[in-house]
Amino acid sequence: MNHLSDSQPYDFSLVLGGPLYQFFIRARINTNTLGLLKRRVLVISLFTWLPLLLLSVFAGQSIDGAIKVPFFYDVDVHVRFLVALPLLLVAELVVHQRIRLIVLQFIDRGIVPDHARPQFEAIIGSAMRLRNSMIIEILLIVLVLTAGHFLWSSQLVLETATWYAALVKEQHLFTPAGYWYAYISIPIFQFLLLRWYFRIIIWVRFLWQVSRMDLHLVPTHPDRAAGLGFLGGSAAAFMPLLLAQGALLAGQIANHIFYEGDKLLDFKPEIVAVVILLLLLVLGPLCVFSPRLAQAKRQGLLEYGALASRYVDGFDQKWLRGGASLDEQFIGTGDIQSLNDLAGSFEVVKSMRPFPFDKTVLLQTAVAGLAPLLPLTLTMISLEDMVKRLLGILL
Repeated sequence: MNHLSDSQPYDFSLVLGGPLYQFFIRARINTNTLGLLKRRVLVISLFTWLPLLLLSVFAGQSIDGAIKVPFFYDVDVHVRFLVALPLLLVAELVVHQRIRLIVLQFIDRGIVPDHARPQFEAIIGSAMRLRNSMIIEILLIVLVLTAGHFLWSSQLVLETATWYAALVKEQHLFTPAGYWYAYISIPIFQFLLLRWYFRIIIWVRFLWQVSRMDLHLVPTHPDRAAGLGFLGGSAAAFMPLLLAQGALLAGQIANHIFYEGDKLLDFKPEIVAVVILLLLLVLGPLCVFSPRLAQAKRQGLLEYGALASRYVDGFDQKWLRGGASLDEQFIGTGDIQSLNDLAGSFEVVKSMRPFPFDKTVLLQTAVAGLAPLLPLTLTMISLEDMVKRLLGILL
């Protein structure tokens, strides 16, 4: 079997395409292979963050104590554009490099049989055309400028005087820096984030279509997922995206804790909801194979159960009912080992997982989403007390 890295029809990427991707190439902050990552991160981050700094400094709202939230003390804006946004861009390279290799495993492992390869090629081609859609990206821009702006201005803006907006008669009046923030920086970030959600939709659609194919699944595969266990590795590819989402939530919560008197535990519903969302984004797509895994397990139990019955019946007839020849010795016979191997294979089938990932992957995904929130625990307990407790546990 030829390795498919040399076969263009199987070249899959969630990232290499779309109008914005082509624009970045023409702007010389991207290449056909996602090069120039540092330049891309620097240019986009500074374009969204640096004007805010300059305009707020010019207006005397960078560190001025006359307003409750000066620019330099706005945790959310710094985390959003200097941490989360770069992570969204880094995620493109990581996802491109890892997901394409995972897709190739369907062929390299023989899960997609030879007769189904044309259908597999067609599914990949359909996914790539959807990824390149100009209409979709235009719709995302419209969504950002309408619903995205409304959501941010109505739900996420602090109810106090800030560097980007003054509170006058319960209405927010944007400063010059605020206009850039609300109509340029925030829309750019929201567009990049929504484009990732769109890519997840493409990934779900691709996996669902593959799950409907005539796949060669082996219930006795040692990965306990009929050979599909490699799909669990896709969670690691999305780790930068998970960290970006967690950092975004941490920045928003930090502002509410520091400037509106809230407590970290007040945001338990939001934290739980975000963790569930991240699990659905990363591991949810893999669940489309659950019906196929359940079918493979049922079929495997029937087939290996029948095989086991025939074998143990023959074993019984040979060694317990006098069927063995007089010169054949029971000690040293391979029949015992074969019986044990058969029992092991049957146990593998019985222990098949309903999903192509295990609890470890589930835990790692949740931890990645929660990790950026860990510094906020210092708002509940001082660093000194935390160190003392850790020392008390260790010593």
